[in-house]
Amino acid sequence: MADPTSNDPTALDDAAHRAIAVALFNHAWTLLEKSDRSPAETDELIATAHASRFHWSRVHDAEAVRLARGEWQCSRVYAVLGRGEPALWHARRCLAICEESGAGGWDIAAAYEALARASAVAGDAKAAAGWKAKAVASLEAISDPEDREVIAGDIADLPV
Repeated sequence: MADPTSNDPTALDDAAHRAIAVALFNHAWTLLEKSDRSPAETDELIATAHASRFHWSRVHDAEAVRLARGEWQCSRVYAVLGRGEPALWHARRCLAICEESGAGGWDIAAAYEALARASAVAGDAKAAAGWKAKAVASLEAISDPEDREVIAGDIADLPV
């Protein structure tokens, strides 16, 4: 745990950062699924998704896919809020992290899905269709049927 006398608020150990990242990720999903979010809850949603991603970046042994999933969640938050530019930024970061780390399966499919969704929200139907096609093609590489079903559902829900 952090030294309470430290001037560095990020001086937590890996276990604390991991626990906070997971809790914030899950809380963001609760807020995302809420149909009647208030403006304050929307602010909380944005901050929570970013905070989760931040805490994953402080876990020394975190797999790169954790960072990619944080970027994916940030992209989804902005897409749900109709904010194309930040949705694209985070979707591109998600894909870059996946490519740099060699992540495949669910994570690369999620990155393509995020880019399709963000492109659609940004008003680029051609790019959205191209990323959707890549997402659909990547489904075959997901070995776990439940994981494949989750991404397939997200793809089916795309506004493309």
